[in-house]
Amino acid sequence: MSGPESTHRPWWLRIRPLVEPVLLAVTVTALFLGCLAWLVGRHEIADGIWVAGTLSGVVPAVVWVVLSLYRGRAGVDLLAVLSLVGTLWVGEYVAGALIAVMLSTGRFLDAAAQRRASKDLRALLEHAPRFARRKAGDAVTVIPLADVAIGDVLVVGPGEVVPVDGRIEGAEAILDESVLTGEPLQVERAIGEPVRSGVVNAATAFDIRATATAANSTYAGIVRLAEQAGSESAPIVRLADRYAAAFLPVALVVAAAAGLASGSWVRAVAVLVVATPCPLLLAAPVAIVSGLSRASRHGVVVRSGGALENLGHAKTLVMDKTGTLTAGRPVVVDVLPAPGYDRREVLRLAASVDQMSPHVLAEAIVTEALAQDIPLSLPVNMIEQPGRGVAATVDGAQVSVGKLSTGVPEAGWARAAVNRASLDTAAIAWVGVDDAVIGAVLLRDPLRRTAPRTMRRLRAAGFTRLVMLTGDRSAPAREVGTVLGLDEVYADQSPADKVAAVRAEREKAVTVMVGDGVNDAPALAAATVGVAIGARGATASSEAADIVLTTDRLDRLADAMDIARWSRHIAVQSAVVGMALSLLAMGVAAFGWLPPAAGALLQEAIDVAVILNALRALRGNPAVGIALPHETEALLLRFAAEHDILRDALSQLRDAASQLDSHRDESAIDALDRAYRFLTDQLLPHEDAEQHDLYPALAAPLGSAEATATMSRTHAEIHRLTDRIGNHLELARNAGAVQLDQLDDLRACLYGLHALLRLHFLQEEENYFTLTDAEDIEAKRTAGQIPPTR
Repeated sequence: MSGPESTHRPWWLRIRPLVEPVLLAVTVTALFLGCLAWLVGRHEIADGIWVAGTLSGVVPAVVWVVLSLYRGRAGVDLLAVLSLVGTLWVGEYVAGALIAVMLSTGRFLDAAAQRRASKDLRALLEHAPRFARRKAGDAVTVIPLADVAIGDVLVVGPGEVVPVDGRIEGAEAILDESVLTGEPLQVERAIGEPVRSGVVNAATAFDIRATATAANSTYAGIVRLAEQAGSESAPIVRLADRYAAAFLPVALVVAAAAGLASGSWVRAVAVLVVATPCPLLLAAPVAIVSGLSRASRHGVVVRSGGALENLGHAKTLVMDKTGTLTAGRPVVVDVLPAPGYDRREVLRLAASVDQMSPHVLAEAIVTEALAQDIPLSLPVNMIEQPGRGVAATVDGAQVSVGKLSTGVPEAGWARAAVNRASLDTAAIAWVGVDDAVIGAVLLRDPLRRTAPRTMRRLRAAGFTRLVMLTGDRSAPAREVGTVLGLDEVYADQSPADKVAAVRAEREKAVTVMVGDGVNDAPALAAATVGVAIGARGATASSEAADIVLTTDRLDRLADAMDIARWSRHIAVQSAVVGMALSLLAMGVAAFGWLPPAAGALLQEAIDVAVILNALRALRGNPAVGIALPHETEALLLRFAAEHDILRDALSQLRDAASQLDSHRDESAIDALDRAYRFLTDQLLPHEDAEQHDLYPALAAPLGSAEATATMSRTHAEIHRLTDRIGNHLELARNAGAVQLDQLDDLRACLYGLHALLRLHFLQEEENYFTLTDAEDIEAKRTAGQIPPTR
């Protein structure tokens, strides 16, 4: 199978990469050799060389005109042909050679801006299985995938791709369905449940009974959808052609009027020479190529100038959720210990067992424990049950992590954990020691820290409609949509559903689709502009996309949008200014004051001016972005790192409040004391340092100290609530227990401060910390350009 690009490209597009460089070399060489011959006095030879150079430009230009007319467009090439033929007709050979050089240069630059990379979706083919293992009795034979028949029993080994659609037989299966749904969490399929081709066996071997042939299975359908959607992409209309539609008739009328009024067709040719739309042929492609270059420096690979143009006036943005708006991998959001157990000890035991497991949730638990510098023990006698969890001996005790075989305990803390997981749309990993459940670990795929700010930036850049498509369930999808203020959310979407939704949006407006997985590839190809987040190796989506974000950061799309709009603005500005100057020169030439050769040189001067203006696209829009001093960037990094540490400790406030539900004695006072010491020893010094170091440093880049005024007011409230908790602690110590008349206000202070701090952290992270690029700053610090922070 070949991709849509190789199958549907016309012959003239396939040979274009060979013709344009050769044409540029021939015309430049002819102009240069002709000038040398003229300088040594061999004028006839010079004229002959220039004629050859002019003819080398006429032939392909005529072909381009015919092809444009065939597609229903009369573009800038028609004026070039008329001026080239006109210079030969009236004997202005050097002018013809100059025009040929300008024409070939413009086509070469335009090709550089427009040429697309291959869309053959090689990654989809590489992922697709070629063979299957058919089971007959006790014998297993390897057969070609095409030979699989409905009803065959197939064996799928660990790590293998399910070859065809079928139903589970013999034993339950643990599957990684991210290739189809994009969701990072593995799923359990029981005996008799359907399984789709393309998903990966994440545990032990299992059998399936085929319910479809390879050609009619899910994965083959994804490949066909991508091919079909890719072949529907409309050809890019060049920016130059759009402006030429108005410029062409004006030039022809002025040239004809000049020739008829004066009786000299040299004047008409002179008008056509200066009317040759080199500002259109050169300025627009230079601006677009400059935009492509600038985008690449920001980690955005734009595969064609047409994609950059379309991105510049896009109105609808369609996004996948997992890996695009969320991190794409689960993280621990909380550890809930049973009464009498410590949070760190529960996490330590769970991570000690899970460090030997390849499960995606186990990896998240181990990562969280290591981030908190919790020392892990080496487990022995480990047993992993697919779909149930892991059990091992740790420090002489039998520890299990995963699902409960006996049901959720009746204890209040366990029911609260289940309710919390439901409210937070989180997964639960229960932790047991011997026969007792000692805690629960909650995990979820978190929203990207930069996502809210990126959504605001994208709306400011011109997107009027933000839509999310996801294969995830409705509840977490709606939560993400609410937090980000999206206009539409579609949940439980299959790859075919996504393609249909993108097509529907594309019918209403220029539509951009962003995704990061193989399951997104057909939708990316169906959009006007497909954008792939390719940092995690989502090769199929990258192959199907017009734009690839090489870093795992959605905010780069906002950068790409800014670059696209600025590049398009510069391209239009350069073209309009160039055409205005050409119109002025046409008037001068129409009165006979500008012969063709001089007109060609004047046209060259106009070209230089508009190209220099077009190169401004390399610098980017000075009105976009905030320039931060190195010291301010270092402060932002410092406080961002402190947030990551403090956020984990905020749970002490909620723990102290929860303790008050069952205890008011010394244990409650101890929990309250731990929370208060965290506030006074760690949190308040951090907030005070922000107030005195960070906020003044941000005043100048943000334009005013008022930009941080609301955050300063929050700091004051944090101090007030901390003092109030301290007063409650003192009263409880004096009385030997928390008094009844303290409970309501104390709970309100603890829970209120916990919620306030979480919101405050998010506001600072979205409004300030996202102003800097951590990767860039770390590189500068390594190079010694930024001093280390304390």
